[in-house]
Amino acid sequence: MVFNWFRRKFGGSGEEPSPPAETPTAAPSAESPQSTTESTASPGILNWAKTALQSIQARQQSESAATIETIETAEETQETPPADDAPVPVSIESEETAVAEPAPVQPVVEAESVEPDSSLVLDEGFLWSAEVLAAQGRRPEEVDIEEITWLQRLRQGLGKTRRGLVHQLRAIVGQGPLSRDAVEEIEMLLLQSDVGVKATDQIIAALQTKIRQETLPADQAIAYLKEILRDIFDRPFEAGYRRDFAPKKGTLNIWLIAGVNGVGKTTTIGKLAHIATQSGYRCLIAAADTFRAAATEQVKIWGQRSDVEVIANPGKNTDPAAVVFDAIGAAQARGTELLLVDTAGRLQNKANLMEELKKIRRIIDKKAGDAQIESLLVLDATLGQNGLRQAQVFAEAAQLTGVILTKLDGTAKGGVALAVVQELGLPIRFIGAGEGIKDLRPFSSFEFVEALLSSEVEVAA
Repeated sequence: MVFNWFRRKFGGSGEEPSPPAETPTAAPSAESPQSTTESTASPGILNWAKTALQSIQARQQSESAATIETIETAEETQETPPADDAPVPVSIESEETAVAEPAPVQPVVEAESVEPDSSLVLDEGFLWSAEVLAAQGRRPEEVDIEEITWLQRLRQGLGKTRRGLVHQLRAIVGQGPLSRDAVEEIEMLLLQSDVGVKATDQIIAALQTKIRQETLPADQAIAYLKEILRDIFDRPFEAGYRRDFAPKKGTLNIWLIAGVNGVGKTTTIGKLAHIATQSGYRCLIAAADTFRAAATEQVKIWGQRSDVEVIANPGKNTDPAAVVFDAIGAAQARGTELLLVDTAGRLQNKANLMEELKKIRRIIDKKAGDAQIESLLVLDATLGQNGLRQAQVFAEAAQLTGVILTKLDGTAKGGVALAVVQELGLPIRFIGAGEGIKDLRPFSSFEFVEALLSSEVEVAA
């Protein structure tokens, strides 16, 4: 079954909204996020997680059995000799040189390669992931294993920021109304996490107003802080950006991927192609970064990994717009639904770079005016405020519609995500938390904030 990552918030298959859970063990809805990620899992959450685990294991066993049956059927077909009167395949060359050729033998997949995942256990990471999914109104039987593993990876990637932030925040906000010293402590914590000056000022003002109105226990103060952070992440949608971000089925979507060299732009394109193909989209890549050495070869490797064809010009220093022109023609001829365009990223020559981006955009508007066009900027989270300054250069000319934040793998300070949204006014569309092909996923403000400010979850006996 195809798991649609672009529509995952709507349920297991991703195509239709899921009705609310009716079981008494269901987790609270997303409207009451303060009950999530407490120090000990409630019985309802534990039962929800157990049901989800059993459902995942049952699906894996069913898929494994179906695959083994297909393999056995293929083996029996290969072993069955052809009937005496069966037609013999011949090569189409000429009548005089026609030679009988045996039918090609299909490779047999080993049964061991389709066994269920034996490492899937109800540990602390699984329980926390299940709790976050349940809090968003998901039902345990519709949860996919890919969601569980991704949430665990995201939480691990933000672990450094979380460990340096949450415990100190709890110590500060649990003391009652904020004093001037406490405000300065929180401000320093947020700035050290690369949250940025503007976002920090906004967070401090909102948190101070709330705690002056009432004395909150530490857990309730952290819960209110989560609301503040989610509001910051979701503010671009109030300015007109689409909340649902997915390629439109049955039509051509073109995503321009911009960013300076070294931020993981080409790697990100390969991962986006993988998400698209795994979600049921017909995808194509345009290798329009024609100036960086080995850029075309690198994107071709990622195209092979994601089983997506790459349109490229074999020459050196060729016109990027010409590559995009050819790629649009190929996409239109083949019924492609998502065309990913890799662009150059040479900030040392900003004027020429921006002119190239503008030229590519003109080609797209002229040749594919009815396409759904997005312009996404790739930022390296480890660069912090330096990366933010790079983003401002692109925002001036590239008609950006979103940001992809990469390398949140434990070394980055996760607060930079807030600074990106606050400073640029752009929504974060994808985040990456590792180097693997499955380590880039659509961004969810709820899940990100829970991973950033979660406490440890214990599995009840």
